Amino acid sequence: MHKTKQIPVFRTIFIFFLCLVELYPLFWMLTASLKQQSEWTSKPAYALNSGFYFKNYIDAWTRGSMRIFFFNSLLNTFISLFFIIIMTTTISFALVKMYWPLRTIVAKYFTMGIMVPVATALIPLFQIYTRSGLINTRLSLILVYTAFGLSLSIYLMTAYLRTLPDEIMEAAVIDGCGIYKMFWYVVIPLLKNAIITVLVLQFFFKWNDLIFSMTFVSDTKLKTIQTGLLYFTDEFGSKNWGAIFASVSLSVFPLLFLYLFLNKTIMEGMTAGAVKG
Repeated sequence: MHKTKQIPVFRTIFIFFLCLVELYPLFWMLTASLKQQSEWTSKPAYALNSGFYFKNYIDAWTRGSMRIFFFNSLLNTFISLFFIIIMTTTISFALVKMYWPLRTIVAKYFTMGIMVPVATALIPLFQIYTRSGLINTRLSLILVYTAFGLSLSIYLMTAYLRTLPDEIMEAAVIDGCGIYKMFWYVVIPLLKNAIITVLVLQFFFKWNDLIFSMTFVSDTKLKTIQTGLLYFTDEFGSKNWGAIFASVSLSVFPLLFLYLFLNKTIMEGMTAGAVKG
């Protein structure tokens, strides 16, 4: 009989404590979003709520203009992701599977983009947008989201493409596929995990963006969910903490559920190309 390897008790305790530390802030945020306003003054902030006050979510969605911020973030993010995926897949394929002069230099150029700090580009971009009339427009965020998302996306996609055998594409060409048909019907289906990985990672980055949206957008009708949370006050100027945490929950938990649902696919896409077969 094979003896099963038991996990030491101290390791189990450590894992439990680590999970508790990670999950408690989410639990506290969820319970805080269901508190009445009076509970914030009559009880300590860490106290559990006496009931479930779902009106906070209604207030956040209506009076707090969360629906506008939510829509703006979704629209800007999805349009940016559309262009990121198109440009990432085509550029990565050209860099890895096609042979042409200067492709190594171009690949290094895109890789260097990962090392560019975001803060260094704010002032030049603001000056360019001001002269171009793009301040307070959706296009200003879509352009910068797409540009700053390409370097990491191409880096991940090229690593995944290197694991694909050339024989598959060569067989498609022998069967009569042109380069565009072969790319769409053969390569793209094989890139499913990598595409999902890029989509989810870039969705996190764009959805949680604060610095670009604060710099280029000041119109309330165009604010994203992260900038909208900074100015969340009721009509009397006092803080409605229940509605604030309800708004934060609306911005955090969809991302958390998305990651949990696609966790396995993301890990496969992130580790592709890390080990040579």
